[in-house]
Amino acid sequence: MIKNIRPLVFFPTFLILMAALVFSLVDLAGFTAATQALNNSILQHFSWLFSLGSFYLLMLIVVTYFSKLGNIRIGGESSTPRINKKRWFMIVLCTTLAVGVLFWTTAEPIYHIYGPPESLGIEPGSANATLFAISAMFLHWGPTPYAIYCVPALIFALAFYNLKLPFSISSSLRPVFGRYLTPQVCDVVDALALYSLVVGMASSLGTGALTLVGGVSQFIDIERNMFTLGIFIAIIVGTFIFSAASGLIKGIARMSQANFWMLIALFIFVLVVGPTTYILALGVEGLGEFIQSFFRLSLFTGQAANDPWPQWWSVFYWAVWFAWAPITAMFLGKIARGYTVKEFIQVNLIYPSLFIMVWVSVFSSTAIYMDAQSNGGLYTVLNEQGIEQLLYHIMGQLPFSGITSFFLILIAFISYVTAADSSTDAIGDLCTKGFDSESDERTSLPIKILWGGVIGLVAWIMVSTVGINGVKQLSNLGGLPATVIILACSLTLIRWLRKPELLTDVHPNEITQSLESNNAGGEPVYEKL
Repeated sequence: MIKNIRPLVFFPTFLILMAALVFSLVDLAGFTAATQALNNSILQHFSWLFSLGSFYLLMLIVVTYFSKLGNIRIGGESSTPRINKKRWFMIVLCTTLAVGVLFWTTAEPIYHIYGPPESLGIEPGSANATLFAISAMFLHWGPTPYAIYCVPALIFALAFYNLKLPFSISSSLRPVFGRYLTPQVCDVVDALALYSLVVGMASSLGTGALTLVGGVSQFIDIERNMFTLGIFIAIIVGTFIFSAASGLIKGIARMSQANFWMLIALFIFVLVVGPTTYILALGVEGLGEFIQSFFRLSLFTGQAANDPWPQWWSVFYWAVWFAWAPITAMFLGKIARGYTVKEFIQVNLIYPSLFIMVWVSVFSSTAIYMDAQSNGGLYTVLNEQGIEQLLYHIMGQLPFSGITSFFLILIAFISYVTAADSSTDAIGDLCTKGFDSESDERTSLPIKILWGGVIGLVAWIMVSTVGINGVKQLSNLGGLPATVIILACSLTLIRWLRKPELLTDVHPNEITQSLESNNAGGEPVYEKL
């Protein structure tokens, strides 16, 4: 296994994580203060970049959809899909939503109702606050975040399959910055992307473990401590490692299919037994508010009025989505062979955005309705019991609460495992020497198992000793370098939009000559790429 590792990609991230753990154990106060100060500094000085960058990527992918590039097939005209379109969509949806779609879509709108942006003049708890809450949910979970994933994923898919470039983030940069991408620079770029995702996965895993403990505690008397958290984390890690070991189609596809149909069942149940009329009416009204305020909210940084709301919410979300995007994009690109660019955008942006906006309409509207009917009861639960208990409380107000609560635990478990499975797959491939579009997926399996164990260890120690906030802050710190990487990659897409023939007129010998020249330290030929 060791001989197949890319050392300059694997070890820097590994050593940084271990150093952070030691720092937190030796000086918890110092660790928390340092990460908090750095995190706040990034959000304060680069809010404009996160907001403008996410908006720019959405506009770019819209232009791409209607361009000549939309008809190009990923892998070439003779390539065939790895998976059918239905299964493809299920994998994309479930690997990008993870467990957050269950809990944030009920908790976040309550926060917005009672804490809207002060600079917009919205009175907390008012009807305007309710409309703002729904429109903010559409913004944070709709087309914009999927554009952050879709643009780098599309670029990587075309570079990996059409240009036959290595399985590396730097492959997406090569058509524009090829002459500057020495092997060492490529390793640095991939290491930054690896760090961003690994810490993000550890953060999500810690949150997922807390959520599962909270759910199980409703059925049996279980105390949240280091031992119980370790058990739940071990179960989750073991499951997604086993799924990764069973291969892309058998593992991730089957998990995604089960996850998708359980989400659909939960969605229909809440729509039917919940406040159906209110859900439909508020969803439509909220959509109108979202469309009307889309440009203002997308570019809202709060700078003019010194309003902290964007940094607490929108900018924070963009930073997290950017942090996850580079390696998630590699997985999304890897499974896209055989489809056209237009089909890729449909499955990776349009369909998931529509799904999540309908999901938001149902679950966010239900939460808002119940909070209003209980005179702020959900807001009280949120503050006193935490976000992990809010959805269980909401389901407790609906029929068959015992069954639905158990169902929620199962969905939360599978949702995280599905997302972690895909990310672990991409991590393993990224850390493996010589992995390309013709490689056997089993070549990187030992590294996937190793990283799964490292992620579980980091999550367990951090959530048991420091708390999940420490890991979340480290995850946010990965957002800035990831943003720079993705925005740089977008220049490749712009070049292809201007000259789509660059993807169809490249001959294998030109690519080989270019790569060999680069590896030899010479001046590579990138005129065709």
